[in-house]
Amino acid sequence: MSRLRPVAMTGTPRPADALPLAGSRCVWWREALDAGALRSASEMAPEVRDRFSGAKPDVCGLKLDRPLVMGILNTTPDSFSDGGAHYALEDAVRRARSMSAEADILDIGGESTRPGAKPVSVQAEITRTVPVIRAIRGSGIATPISIDTRKAEVAAAALDAGADMVNDVTALRYDPEMAALVAERGVPVCLMHSVADPETMQQHARYDDVVAEVHDHLAERIAVARSAGIARDRLIVDPGIGFGKVLEHNLALLRNLTVFHGLGAPLLLGASRKRFIGTIGGADAGAERMPGSVAVALHGAAQGVHILRVHDTAETRQALSLWEALAGTDEGQHHGA
Repeated sequence: MSRLRPVAMTGTPRPADALPLAGSRCVWWREALDAGALRSASEMAPEVRDRFSGAKPDVCGLKLDRPLVMGILNTTPDSFSDGGAHYALEDAVRRARSMSAEADILDIGGESTRPGAKPVSVQAEITRTVPVIRAIRGSGIATPISIDTRKAEVAAAALDAGADMVNDVTALRYDPEMAALVAERGVPVCLMHSVADPETMQQHARYDDVVAEVHDHLAERIAVARSAGIARDRLIVDPGIGFGKVLEHNLALLRNLTVFHGLGAPLLLGASRKRFIGTIGGADAGAERMPGSVAVALHGAAQGVHILRVHDTAETRQALSLWEALAGTDEGQHHGA
């Protein structure tokens, strides 16, 4: 599997030999780093160029030629940034309604996966998430919903209640029934890199080459998903910023995001309000990390990331609108939520 790193570019005019990066209308490339040396795309085999340039399949009916905003809605009392803020049903639905004007997808989770978090039971997770999904759908909000869970029984209940996709932070490792469920339902699934479990993952933050190891792990999880009958056009990958990684690992992954386009799947980035942002930016509380989170989201957009998972949906949407106008597109049109 290729670990080429295309050099992502934005702006106009584009050179005649510029290629879209991962199907983006705003980001392009014409050369890539290969073992430290620059190679022209024109020298590469057509299948390699296509893997890094080709359009990605729609997710939940949404085109991926521009970055999508995935709004985080945690229905937990103990998430690291907003635990308890949307724990009550009415608070969760109110926040979902607000986010639906700004976000393309709502990501609803009922189990904290912050470092050191202890697991919750299947029933507790269902109780926290399913009534919220039903209430969102009952209120007429049609925005696609992702269920953030590693448990097949929770995912099934959420899909039955109106969710559209699964976001599994263990990439189908935790629950042996999850892959079969996703294959049977034919829904998109995000495969995220993580190690161990949330309670102990930071004790396992050791890598010889974090970019290569995360890339190869995701390639292996794609193979597992495909062997379980999950269609390739239903797969999304996420390098798992902060999950069993320390600051230097997170920065290495962010600097090398274009490597992951070689996996041939849409790329999701979830870095919002994470500890490394506070460490670098001098912000202890999660809510104080909004400016740094937007900065990282814009960096991801400029690397061709397809889905940005964020807490601060309005701020991210506004920043992306300006970024897109500055980056330039052929049509000169701007994306709305």
